[in-house]
Amino acid sequence: MASSKDRTPSRRRFLKVATAGAAASVVAPAIAQAQGPINMRWQSTWPAKDIFHEYALDYAKKVNDMTGGDLKIEVLPAGAVVPAFGLLDAVSKGTLDGGHGVMVYHYGKQTALALWGSGPAYAMDANMLLAWHKFGGGKELLAKLYASIGANVVSLPYGPMPTQPLGWFKKPVQKAEDLKGVKFRTVGISIDVFTGLGAAVNALPGGEIVSAMDRGLLDAAEFNNASSDRILGFPDVSKVCMLQSYHQNAEQFEILFNKTKYDALPEKLRAIISGAAEAAGQEMSWKAIDRYSQDYADLQGKDKVKFYKTPDSILQKQLEVYDEVVAKKSAENPLFKEISESQQAFAKRATQWEQDTVVNRRMAYNHYFGPNAKKKT
Repeated sequence: MASSKDRTPSRRRFLKVATAGAAASVVAPAIAQAQGPINMRWQSTWPAKDIFHEYALDYAKKVNDMTGGDLKIEVLPAGAVVPAFGLLDAVSKGTLDGGHGVMVYHYGKQTALALWGSGPAYAMDANMLLAWHKFGGGKELLAKLYASIGANVVSLPYGPMPTQPLGWFKKPVQKAEDLKGVKFRTVGISIDVFTGLGAAVNALPGGEIVSAMDRGLLDAAEFNNASSDRILGFPDVSKVCMLQSYHQNAEQFEILFNKTKYDALPEKLRAIISGAAEAAGQEMSWKAIDRYSQDYADLQGKDKVKFYKTPDSILQKQLEVYDEVVAKKSAENPLFKEISESQQAFAKRATQWEQDTVVNRRMAYNHYFGPNAKKKT
């Protein structure tokens, strides 16, 4: 057994270490608290009045609330720092800490980015496309895609959108030939599809479309939904809207973070950021049903807009032209081919399940609200 003389120095050293550790544990929280919240400056790709910018604000608020103020995101509208189509570069370089938009706006950087939303998505809807992204390999492919162009970003696709209209026209479109020579606005792979249909395509951000139509620079255009289209002023320049299209059948939004700044965040905040995206995406879907349906009614009633279903012959032609575009892009771009094939493999299984199991709600709609519905007393 060691003598008390031998034990004394060790005991003193232990007490010194324990005291220092206790002091550090007291001081550390005070230092963290003194640093204050992490502030991030974002920009959306949407005008301040658009419901899409509202969705961006909703996501930021959800993160701010869920972190208890430890992370504070401020969202500016399109053009506040950079043009809408300049968001990816600005976030990658760190000019902005993050942003809110859609991947098809980066089409000029890498055509395969448009596969997240621009096209028929092989019969999937936007929610199913997000299922492919999360569980079918899309997340890994997207990271690979951004790395291929040197983009220093973290991308979180979220917020499945309903099928978008074919667009706003001067008169109803009855056949594919009616699109020939039309000066038309669209984005992403839809540029190639509408060009293949004979239109003269011009890609413009949402906030510039109506003024271009008003000045005669465009004959027709598509943007997204009843609420956005109404807020942006489409009924002021057109009274004809064609519903249903395959050009953007399954799109979703994108939350972008500068990767360097994102990776520097505590793991807890990164977990909240990811969870908030999924929560905000579901909330957005519910809000869209409420707001879009009301604005759809108001467009018909207050704004006197006439809506027409896009003829099946045009929809079929879109699919045929899209297949030609995919074949060409796949031959030019190995990543495009890899992503397209991954989507098709997932879609074949998922859409068969959906088609076989989900009841067509048209019968129920006609039963309750159709022309021959039994009137309630």
